[in-house]
Amino acid sequence: MDTTGCGTALITPFRGDGSIDDRALYALVNWQIDSGIDFLVACGSTGEAATLEEEEWLTAIRIVLDAAAGRVPVWAGCTHNSTRTLVKLAEKLTRVRGLDGVLSANPYYNKPTQEGQYQHFLALAQAIDPLPVILYNVPGRTGVNLEPETVIRLTEDASNIAAIKEASGKLTQVAALVHALPQFGPSGFKIFSGDDNLALAAIGIGAKGLISVASNEAPREMGRMVRAALRNEWPLAREIERKYARLFEANFWESNPGPAKTILSMMGRCDATLRLPLVKPDRAVRQRLERLAGELGLLQEAPLPEGDMRMF
Repeated sequence: MDTTGCGTALITPFRGDGSIDDRALYALVNWQIDSGIDFLVACGSTGEAATLEEEEWLTAIRIVLDAAAGRVPVWAGCTHNSTRTLVKLAEKLTRVRGLDGVLSANPYYNKPTQEGQYQHFLALAQAIDPLPVILYNVPGRTGVNLEPETVIRLTEDASNIAAIKEASGKLTQVAALVHALPQFGPSGFKIFSGDDNLALAAIGIGAKGLISVASNEAPREMGRMVRAALRNEWPLAREIERKYARLFEANFWESNPGPAKTILSMMGRCDATLRLPLVKPDRAVRQRLERLAGELGLLQEAPLPEGDMRMF
C-alpha cells in the first residue's frame, strides 16, 4: 500500500432532522481534496459510524467515493464487536467499486484477549482479501489494546493487512512496530498516528502519516504539517503544530466529533447536529470554540452562502 501523508477521519454531516446531509458531505470531500489532503476515511469513529444504520453507512461511503472520483485514496470504517457480523458487513464493502481499504477498530465491549483480537482481525482479512485492511488500535474507545506482538503475527499471517492507525497514545508501541517490521520497506506495512498531538513524534520514530480529526477543520495546514515532517522539514512542521495545538485539544473538550462539527458549522460547512447519545457541546464550550476558531482564522474558510455543492 503506497498511501502516506495526512488523511482525514471525516465527520458525517447530518441535517437538523438527523438524516445524512449528502450535499454537505459531497462538498466537504471536494473541499478536503482541493485543500490538498492525501486520503480520506469515511465512517470511522469521527464519522459516528456506531449510530449509522447499515444502508446509511453504505450510502455515506459511496458518496465519499463518488465525490473523491479517484483523486485520493478512500478507506471505509467497518468495526463490530461480533466477528461474524463484522465479516458480513465487510464482505459488502468488497462490492463497493473504488474502495482502497477497510479500517477496523478493536472489538469493543467484549474485551477480548490478544488471541481473540488476532482471530477477529484474521477472519476479517481473509474474508475480504485482497482488499487491504487497516487495523485501528484505539483502547480509549474500545477498552482493549492491540499489542505490537499481535500486530506482527497478523502481518505474517495475512498479506492484505497493510497498515495500522495507532491511537493508543503510546509512542513506545509505534517504536516497537517500527523496530520489529523493518523488512516491509517503503511500500509495505504502514503505521499512521491516530492522535493529532502525537503525529510529529510518531513520524519522527518512523510512522508514515496521520489520520486526523483536526484536518476536518484545517485540511490544508494539517496536510502541510505532516508532509513537512515526512520530508524532514522539521522547523516548518513544528511551526504549524504550535499554531494548531490548541485545536487538537479543543476537538476533545467534549466527545469527538462534537467540537469539530461545531466549528465546521461556524465555518458554514455543515450543521452541528449529532446523533444520540452524543449531543452538541454546551453553550460555554461553543463560545470557547468560536473564540479559538476565530483566532486561528478558520472562520475565514467559510464558503459563499450556496456552499461548494459540486454534486451535479
